[in-house]
Amino acid sequence: MSRPFTRIEGEPRNPTAAAFSGVSTSTLTTVASGAIEAALLRELRPRGFLFLCVANSARSQMAEGIASSLAPAGVKVFSAGSQPASVRPEAVAVLKEIGIDISHHRSKSVDEIPAAEVDTVITLCGEEECPLFLGRARRIHWGLPDPAAVTGSDEERLQSFRAVRDELHRRLKAVFVG
Repeated sequence: MSRPFTRIEGEPRNPTAAAFSGVSTSTLTTVASGAIEAALLRELRPRGFLFLCVANSARSQMAEGIASSLAPAGVKVFSAGSQPASVRPEAVAVLKEIGIDISHHRSKSVDEIPAAEVDTVITLCGEEECPLFLGRARRIHWGLPDPAAVTGSDEERLQSFRAVRDELHRRLKAVFVG
């Protein structure tokens, strides 16, 4: 089975290894992309997640919605961007297809996020430079393609949003459910 997303040239193969000192070696067995990060995060039990991309209009909004639906009680979930734009209607539509309502979401700047409540930052930029978060948090990079950059018919654009939604759901389910 081919992977729908590939590592971007120059992206570290394991950008989070240094952030997880003291984690047992049994956690490091993996067969699928993202499984190491998921296992480490389950073991570390983060209490606050921040999903970042440039516009906070698609990937990070979908990640916030999916994570909020899967995270246990008490886990805070935020999303933000360095250049906030309007939430993409396609993101709202494809999450609605799986029973998650983000129609009330708005794009937020990184400056609006309470840094003290975030212990894990997941950047989602694939092609662009990801924004920085200056808080004290472990950082993970999931380089996903920007579905908003896809041109074509309405259905082709929706398919690109569905592909990113499904990949986010797969990874976040591994983090929160196992």
